[in-house]
Amino acid sequence: MTEPPPDHDAYLRDYYESNRAERERFAARLDRRPFGERLAGRLWRELSRCAQGKGLIHETHRDYCGHGLIRSGGGVILCEIQDGFFPGPAIAHWRDEEAFVAFFARQSDWSCSGWEPAEPVFYTEDPWRRSNQRLSRAVIKRFLPLW
Repeated sequence: MTEPPPDHDAYLRDYYESNRAERERFAARLDRRPFGERLAGRLWRELSRCAQGKGLIHETHRDYCGHGLIRSGGGVILCEIQDGFFPGPAIAHWRDEEAFVAFFARQSDWSCSGWEPAEPVFYTEDPWRRSNQRLSRAVIKRFLPLW
């Protein structure tokens, strides 16, 4: 599991190399069980009840807050959240429940973390973004009432 640093800065290269083993141990413990259709369907329905521009924002602090799911005029978008509310550009967009459920039913903590190259929507080579405030089963369940 080698990955290049996000740029050619010697400090960053040394930093990410120094904690590579710890990051890889953490990644190896991530749950790989798919979320399943039931959880994905409940997630879509709850997001559909949100006002446009609102949704699953699980971190609400200054600066980078990871990934969120936001209701848009045409469905739901996956985006990076800034400053606890400001969604960045869409990483992915689902216009209907069927496509959303099919996509999220096969996801897991592992695939959402950014470590899985076979899942290009979430995958990143940037060691800072991997497992950094990403969607997970626990995050989704906290968003769903009475789960």
